[in-house]
Amino acid sequence: MLTKKAVESLVPQIFSIRTDADFNRLALTLFRLHFVHNPVYGSFCRYLYPSLKPESLQHYSQIPFLPIDFFKTQTVLLEGFDTEDFFMSSGTVSQGAVQSRHYIVDAVLYEKCFLKSFELFWGKPEDFVFLALLPNYAEQPHSSLICMMEKLIKLSRKKHPESGFYLYDYPRLAEQMQSLEARGVRTMLFGVSFALLDLAERFPMPLKHTVVLETGGMKGRRREMVKEELHAILRTAFSLPAVYSEYGMCELFSQAYMTDSGTRFKCPPWMKILIRRSNDPLQAEKEGLAGGINVIDSGNIYSCPFIATQDLGKVFPDGSFEVLGRFDNSDIRGCNLMIS
Repeated sequence: MLTKKAVESLVPQIFSIRTDADFNRLALTLFRLHFVHNPVYGSFCRYLYPSLKPESLQHYSQIPFLPIDFFKTQTVLLEGFDTEDFFMSSGTVSQGAVQSRHYIVDAVLYEKCFLKSFELFWGKPEDFVFLALLPNYAEQPHSSLICMMEKLIKLSRKKHPESGFYLYDYPRLAEQMQSLEARGVRTMLFGVSFALLDLAERFPMPLKHTVVLETGGMKGRRREMVKEELHAILRTAFSLPAVYSEYGMCELFSQAYMTDSGTRFKCPPWMKILIRRSNDPLQAEKEGLAGGINVIDSGNIYSCPFIATQDLGKVFPDGSFEVLGRFDNSDIRGCNLMIS
């Protein structure tokens, strides 16, 4: 019988990972746990690999990855656990999208994951003013991104009452940005792509004390564009040397960040990106070549830590990665053998 206490005992290991060996040890432990006690993931593995013995795996690169579409049709969860809530993807139902649901057993663990990730790459939230160019919580009550921003804003407001959500109120946001710039206050503008472009067109201004961090997402409001083009427009409008990005999704508890002037994301120690071949999703791609992005997120201890996303990318020797685009439905058929 799997107990909550037994699973909770693994949580401290997530944030004590220092080496690749530490990561490998926890990843294999989580694989054996989910193979046996996660009905959806276990069934998927046994379907693809009928003779697979969990104890035979020696490295995390050998672990099977669950196609992310399972979150649209199944309850992906360890057996016997009650859930507190769920995160839902931002797909537009009116456009025919089926939204994923990521069921949450421990919301505090999600908070630990995103706070530790943020602090690792950016520092303490209290040191920033957060201007969120995102839907407010009433519009997206099950958004993992909004949940994260709510907490970051709450921590920031201990010192900075200006922090808050500003979506669609561009004049007020622009006025607030100009005031913060004039006072030299360290600020982070966190926004979806289409809204940042709207702001750039209507209120271009030089920014010296503001980090612009985009989370992707045109949401059907504008044509899709590669990050290089998007970032070039924003850099020009705001006279910035660099624009940054966050890589996350409702099916993950952890985030990667682009923190330099290039195009590469970096993961926290408990998260890794691997690449699968585009034409054979069960085979790993060679380092530096493009393919499908697989994620190991140790923070997903209750749902599934091993996810095959619909994103295309590359991984580099230092563990950083690029996101190059997305598969369309015809490209990912090979991953969907069991989805109903």
